Amino acid sequence: MAVVQPGFWRLDGELPLRNALKEAPSGGAANLASEIDALFAPFTKPGSPGAIVAITKDGQEIFSGSYGLANINHAVPLDRKSIIRIGSQTKQFTVLLALMLEAEGKLSMDDEVQVHMPWVPRMAYPVTLRHLASNTSGFRDFLEAMIFSGLPITSHSNRQTGRDVIAAQDDLNYVPGEQMLYSNTGFFLLSEIIEKIEDASFDEVLHARITKPLGMVDTRLMARDGEVQSRLATHYTRQPDGSWRQLPWGIVLGGEGGMVSTLDDMLIWQANLWNPQVGTPAMYERMAKATAYANGLISPYGLGLVVGEYRGRRVVGHGGTVAGGKSESMRFIDDGLGVVIIANNDAAATYSLARRIGDAYFGDTTAAQRIEDMAPLTRVAGFYREEGGTDLFEIIVQNEEPTFVSAGGPAPFERVGANRFKPERGITDLVLSLSGDGIIDAEWCGAPRRYRRIDRTASIKPQAIAGRYRNAKLGLDVEIGAAEDGRNSFVLRTSIGALRAVLTPLEPELYLMTAAEEAGARPGRSWLASIKVEPQGFVLNSERTRNLRFETER
Repeated sequence: MAVVQPGFWRLDGELPLRNALKEAPSGGAANLASEIDALFAPFTKPGSPGAIVAITKDGQEIFSGSYGLANINHAVPLDRKSIIRIGSQTKQFTVLLALMLEAEGKLSMDDEVQVHMPWVPRMAYPVTLRHLASNTSGFRDFLEAMIFSGLPITSHSNRQTGRDVIAAQDDLNYVPGEQMLYSNTGFFLLSEIIEKIEDASFDEVLHARITKPLGMVDTRLMARDGEVQSRLATHYTRQPDGSWRQLPWGIVLGGEGGMVSTLDDMLIWQANLWNPQVGTPAMYERMAKATAYANGLISPYGLGLVVGEYRGRRVVGHGGTVAGGKSESMRFIDDGLGVVIIANNDAAATYSLARRIGDAYFGDTTAAQRIEDMAPLTRVAGFYREEGGTDLFEIIVQNEEPTFVSAGGPAPFERVGANRFKPERGITDLVLSLSGDGIIDAEWCGAPRRYRRIDRTASIKPQAIAGRYRNAKLGLDVEIGAAEDGRNSFVLRTSIGALRAVLTPLEPELYLMTAAEEAGARPGRSWLASIKVEPQGFVLNSERTRNLRFETER
């Protein structure tokens, strides 16, 4: 069945679009091409960046599409040779390189970090390379720490800045192996270890061991934006008014998220995951095996790969988010279906889009069914706080569909069982169950939690917080101004910069911290952190930093 012919044509007389559906899905919807076009239609509007997508079945490409522009100023369309940042998909390459070195006896994934990086502080508990690769190390995320230190993601930095931030860490988020929090620190350290062992740059090792043997000619590490390269797409972020602007990444990136690639190259990589030509099947089996927590329950992360189920189907993959870019590579393991998406903007919800492509292919759910599945959540919209703790999230309803909002940004929901819902994110191990009366029971990394809804219409008398505070170990100084119009100014100063924000009271001792626009935080965040007032100061908690304490200066 030839549904769509390859080639270029124009929608609305404006933007080029290229599609190719080479065969009908074996058991899915006959209108697959039109359903995918509808998913990516927002990026076909005039003057929009976009995304490129491909679907494979049993190793054969059955669909490809290009939507939107690689460069808005010059109306250059995206295509499968456009070079775009893939962000954290870099992590799977980093882990594979580490496993290759382990096979050669150059390291062990059970080595403590300090065996290879003696400058990394040893905390109360040992941290191994396996902890780094599975996001269970407890290390605070160095990129978030840099933002909190006043260094926006658009500001220039070098790798030594990252080392300095990591070396200054004075505590872990949790006991290693007991929980999972996404942490770029782990993969920063793994890439540094790879460079040290091989006495070569990460990009050189990547090229020699993976990309050159596979023929991935356009895939490499691009440490910072601003480089000149043929076919390199411009990266964009959406403004509050709906317009677009370029968003260069200034922080130097390595094996935690610095690679660029093309659709063609990422299809080569995904084919290698199905049928290894570089690396061994045993290595990929280890990467795709879910990590067990100390309590015996299973994490949604393996070693450099996200693992789990979607509607009863085993799924393995990874996504990436950088300033101005999103990506996703997802494989439905037992069905032989692969999806690759790369976008030159950070508004594309690539993880959800890959799943919607799966929905269209398998034909086992519809948008109407998803709305019906989520109906219980629409009735409990509101702001929720962990009982006895400071973890926060909000449920908002947009276009009849509930959205999960936290310090990490917004995400749709998915239903994972009867009265069981979780944010549709690759790397968030939170499951919610509705209990009624403003209560939501939850599981965080398998451990029980309970959240209660905050009545934001009630009048509260916030505890006074204005004053000066300090974290002496980390060299962090905070000045909080007197309340004006119900909010306090917040300035955190360090040796490398200053973060400016505002504090809004949620409950008498709890404030929500929202960054000023110039703070350069990751786009799409509604808030950055919470601030809990304590007798001797306050405690800051964010998406990737827990229990950061500040004492009152006297």
